[in-house]
Amino acid sequence: MTDTVKSAASDIPAGDWIDRLMPAALKPYFRLARIDRPIGVWLLLFPCWWSVALAAPSWPDLWLFALFAIGALVMRGAGCTVNDIADRKFDAQVARTSARPIPSGAVSVPQAITFLCLQLLAGLIVLMQFNMFTVALGMSSLALVAVYPLMKRITYWPQLVLGLAFNWGALMGWAAVRGEIDASPLVLYAAGVLWTLGYDTIYAHQDKEDDVLIGLKSTALKFGEFTRPWLFGFYGGTTALMVVAGYLAHLAWPFYAVMALAAGCLAWQAASVDIANPKDCLAKFKSNRYFGWIVLAAVIAGQVAG
Repeated sequence: MTDTVKSAASDIPAGDWIDRLMPAALKPYFRLARIDRPIGVWLLLFPCWWSVALAAPSWPDLWLFALFAIGALVMRGAGCTVNDIADRKFDAQVARTSARPIPSGAVSVPQAITFLCLQLLAGLIVLMQFNMFTVALGMSSLALVAVYPLMKRITYWPQLVLGLAFNWGALMGWAAVRGEIDASPLVLYAAGVLWTLGYDTIYAHQDKEDDVLIGLKSTALKFGEFTRPWLFGFYGGTTALMVVAGYLAHLAWPFYAVMALAAGCLAWQAASVDIANPKDCLAKFKSNRYFGWIVLAAVIAGQVAG
């Protein structure tokens, strides 16, 4: 494969702000942490913010919002680093990922491990700003982060493990406000897991041909041409469970009105995604940040009007 073709296929944007503004020595580390692609941060952050808003007596605590935003940025980067260390040999065989810092040689494995330790230290500093129950809850999520990169080797359901890890904030946000866990955040957590199963199945359709060649598994390969009904099932379950979480938290009627718009956003994804078109899959995957904002607006509206 020529360098031109590799560049066109790569998921690393050329000539962006990292290329223009960052010192050469730092560029591969920014790429490794996916700072240039913030959608992952949003997907990790929204369950935290939803949960903080769900637990709040009225308006959510903006200081908690800020702490979770910093934590999501750092821990998403750490997760990407763990994933890239574990998948470096596979990534080297896939056009979309072969130019990433580790398989391309821009960052060595020892350097990546050192960078990972620094990110985890930063995440620990943020975590220690919460109450001790939330600290313990946050620490308990590290096992999921560690095992996720291995799941695509042994099961067609790695997206389920990703959902369990990525939505842990649905528990932590409530705990940060109230110092305990109740039924509402548990239901919200389950909703988030289904949401992740939906959006990451769409994302995985980008790599299904390469995954078959190198022996990796995903829900995209599991469902194949039957992906669309699965998406409707996952997203329908997401919406239903979020409504239940709001009911358990005693949210007022505006929550349900705005959630109708959020449900429409997910239905549009499931109905219109072209699983044979990687660009469309990526666009639909990224559109979940709009869903995240709509749900947050629904929860806040329901609290303020209550």
